[in-house]
Amino acid sequence: MNTTFSLTTFANDGGYDELVVVRDIPFQSLSMHHVLPFHGVAHIAYLPAERILGLSKLARVVELFARDLQLQERLTTQIAGWLQARLEPKGVGVVLEAEHLCMSLRGVQKPGAKTVTSALHGLVRGDPRTREEFLSLTGGRVR
Repeated sequence: MNTTFSLTTFANDGGYDELVVVRDIPFQSLSMHHVLPFHGVAHIAYLPAERILGLSKLARVVELFARDLQLQERLTTQIAGWLQARLEPKGVGVVLEAEHLCMSLRGVQKPGAKTVTSALHGLVRGDPRTREEFLSLTGGRVR
């Protein structure tokens, strides 16, 4: 998998120190277990340090990892880890909500059931107020 692309960042000259959140980024991928699609939305936030990110790059990171055969849990941690390593923010939060066709079409046949996964790094994980702000801004479904 090619995990590189031009990461457009800008100096955080204004000293912005609040969460930057992009919600409801649509994605689709294929389950590595059943080779059936799963699709949903990603909610991503980061707490800027020295650099801020071109907002379209958050959607590009989701797309980059969703192209592989995937597990939702792995997709979630790959997105968060990539952003933490490349951007070096004070914190990152990722929540994915997805419907898996393996649950809708086969097995228990429960269309509409959503799986929610999260990955939190830095202050988004360690600071209770920042964590709560992130979760409330992204739907607050993960505790």
